[in-house]
Parts: sequence; C-alpha cells; structure tokens
Amino acid sequence: MERNEEDNYPTFKTLHNIDLNLLTVFEAVYVHKGIVNAAKVLNLTPSAISQSIQKLRSTFPDPLFIRKGQGVTPTAYAAHLHEYISLGFESILCALDVNNNYDKQRTITLASQPSIGALLMPRIHSAIQKVNPNLSIRHVPIVKNQLSQFQADIAIDTNPHHGPAIASYNLYNDDLVAVCRHDHPTAATLFNEGDTQNLNCTFLTMPDDLLVNARLLISEKLPNRQISFSSYNILTIASMISTSDMIGFMPYKLFEMFSRSFQLKVIESTLFSSTTITTTMHINKLSSRDAVLKEVMDTILHEFQTA
Repeated sequence: MERNEEDNYPTFKTLHNIDLNLLTVFEAVYVHKGIVNAAKVLNLTPSAISQSIQKLRSTFPDPLFIRKGQGVTPTAYAAHLHEYISLGFESILCALDVNNNYDKQRTITLASQPSIGALLMPRIHSAIQKVNPNLSIRHVPIVKNQLSQFQADIAIDTNPHHGPAIASYNLYNDDLVAVCRHDHPTAATLFNEGDTQNLNCTFLTMPDDLLVNARLLISEKLPNRQISFSSYNILTIASMISTSDMIGFMPYKLFEMFSRSFQLKVIESTLFSSTTITTTMHINKLSSRDAVLKEVMDTILHEFQTA
C-alpha cells in the first residue's frame, strides 16, 4: 500500500494552522490572571490581548478564561493546556540558552574515534561535571566536515583537521609500540634478527585513516612484513593478538587499557622509539563565542595540560 505523502508531517501541518504567538498571550493571561496585567507584560493593548484570546477560543473547544471580579480565571481545559505549553516554553528557552545560563541543562556533542572515546571520555566527563554538572555529553563518531557544518561542538582526533574555521589544540603525545601476547615464543628477537620477510603481524586500521602517519612509518621500517589480518576495531585487534603469534601496533595508552584484559605485552625495540602520536582537540572558531562551550574547551585543555 502506498504511503499518503500528505500525512507525512502532521505535526508541522497542525502547528502551521496555529499562530504560536497566541500561546504566548495565553501563558501571559494565565500566569498574570488577567488581560490588563498580561497586556502590560507583553507591551500590548488590552484590546489586542482580548482579540488573541478570541482567536484561541476558535481553535480550542473551550472558552479558556472566565471573567471573575476584576480579572479572569482559567477553565479546567486551560489549566490542562498550561501544563504542556509551559513545559514547551521552558524547553525552547533552555535550547536557545540566549544568555548562556550556566544553571540550565545542555548537551555538548563531542566527536572522536571509538578507541579515543573509550580512553578519554571517562576523564573528560569527570572534569566537565566538576565545572558544570548541568552539562550532558553526547559522544558521536568522527565524520568529515562535522565541525565546519556544526554537527559537533568538539572533535578529538589523532589526525589533523584543516580549514580556516578550525582551531586545534594539542592535548598529549603518546608513543607507538609493538604489541604481542604475553607468552609469545619469539617476541624478544622479532625486530633484532634483521630479516622481517616472514614476520607475521597485524596493525590497527580504523576509519578516516587513524594513525595514518604511523602506518607509513611501519611500512618504511618493516617493508617485508606479512599482514594477515586488519580491523577497524581495536577490541578485535587486541583479541587477535592475544590468541595468536601475530604482533600489532598501537598507542601506548591504548595498550595500557587492554594489556591486562587481553594479556598483552610490549615488544622491546628501538625501531619505533622516536615515534609519537599526537592527540588533538579541534573546534570551530565561532564556538569560542559561546561562553558555556568555551568553558568546556578550557576545562579539557586544563585537564590534559596540567596532568
């Protein structure tokens, strides 16, 4: 059965038929218990307020307000409307956060690769909660152009993010290490024999060419290596290394995270001793105008630069 295209967006059609400004008038009359008081608050004439209420009465099946003394009293239906309209207004104001109020709930979107997220999110979340407990962190994958298109507030990556609108800040440097299972039979001599033609190894491959510079170095240092397995997922890589004689390459901090669970160890070698991997925080420069977001960025920088 074909879908009726006219029924795709009933919410928008309903809202299109209602002047949302009338709901502001409704709330003002409800809260201030009178047309005159509502007119003063909204800087309108009492006549304009009365006309707005009349329009609302034609929309809803209820008089909404009944005259009582010098003011008005809401009907039961009006009280029902107020409960939902007031919540809607509060949510809208919180989302707009015009004045960057620190006491309002807000979600900060932070992008990174899964492995970096697993490594850094607990630390970042803890630091942010100490500064502003009203903030919620939403962690999303790295995708192309998400900062320039404002699809994320902050990106943390080992790859550079280029563009005139992007500002980048180094968080920390890490060492690239070769890793094998804890009881590998020939780990001690793997890189010391000079002949790597039959070296059976795997290295970390992830979306968006994570560790791309490290890969180039590995190809240069070990041109004859045999790659029998690769994966985008570091958990899979760690599991494969722990159950085979393959070796892998990863940043040392990630090795620390998985070494105990997967019984891994570092292969001692000077081959990659000078190789460092820089993890960087990237933002859209316009984000610094947002006081709340700037505080989050400063908190992250302080967390890593003072460690």
